[in-house]
Amino acid sequence: MRGIDAARRWYESAGVPMLEREFGDVASRIAVGRAGHGSECFGYDDAVSRDHDYFTGFQLWITEEDERDFGFRLERACARLRKEFPPDEDTDIGSSELGDAEDGVTVIGDFYRRHLGFPGAPENWRQWLYTPDHAFAEAVNGAVFRDDLGVFSGIRDTILNGMPEDVRRKKIAARAVFMAQSGQYNYMRCLRHGEPGAAALALDEFVRNAAQMVFLLNRRFAPYYKWVFRAMRDLPKLGGLSVALTDLLTGCENDSMKLERIEAVCAEIAAELRAQGLSDCDDVYLEPHAFAVQSGIRDREIRALHIMEG
Repeated sequence: MRGIDAARRWYESAGVPMLEREFGDVASRIAVGRAGHGSECFGYDDAVSRDHDYFTGFQLWITEEDERDFGFRLERACARLRKEFPPDEDTDIGSSELGDAEDGVTVIGDFYRRHLGFPGAPENWRQWLYTPDHAFAEAVNGAVFRDDLGVFSGIRDTILNGMPEDVRRKKIAARAVFMAQSGQYNYMRCLRHGEPGAAALALDEFVRNAAQMVFLLNRRFAPYYKWVFRAMRDLPKLGGLSVALTDLLTGCENDSMKLERIEAVCAEIAAELRAQGLSDCDDVYLEPHAFAVQSGIRDREIRALHIMEG
């Protein structure tokens, strides 16, 4: 059973009765679910995931006002629940030094601040542009089991659907120029210079930016790198490029074949840029597409940023 399903089952079998019994008058003010760090929050957990920082649990998100009113009492009840009614699949595993498991009671603003650096949805284009996409992905993954008040889910929905189009364009323009520079230009040049290590880095740079580009074209946030290919396979637009990008990193093709694969990936990206009305360039080389995308940004301050910024 996936971790998020085990969490929901434990919440429904033990958490719901506890909340109704001990917090019936305020239960409607408590948002419950599982989101944040961990493969189980993305639904990608498997047997390998259980070797560290893996547990069955759910989170309860409350406002600052409610934290003052009943937060301590709720925390004590949650701690007692795990002892008295442990989950059927109590998979609490010893944590690593870098582990950061999330469980129990959390103030809503603290949850988003922990992942994004600010206590809610971005309030300006700079927060949208410079916050890493994997941070946004962790802030909106998982599932919300209950949220009558709607505060937690309201922030979540704004993050999922509220990125300004000018910011998306700026990110896409940057990804396009990085793809052109690393894959279409510098990869073969590094090889001709007799620098295979630099060529490998150029290839890695190309793949990373291409993957992020695919997520942006789907209006989704790319997760932390180890889940990028897994998540890409589920995307409706260009999700199949996960195979080509994986082969570029792991395949045994010669250099010419890799260059052909790079150009094929760029051709599909260019076609999608045209299909979304982001560029009208016919070229397969992505650099002119980058400038075309950036020229369509309406906000003068964002449009004036360096083409590689974002």
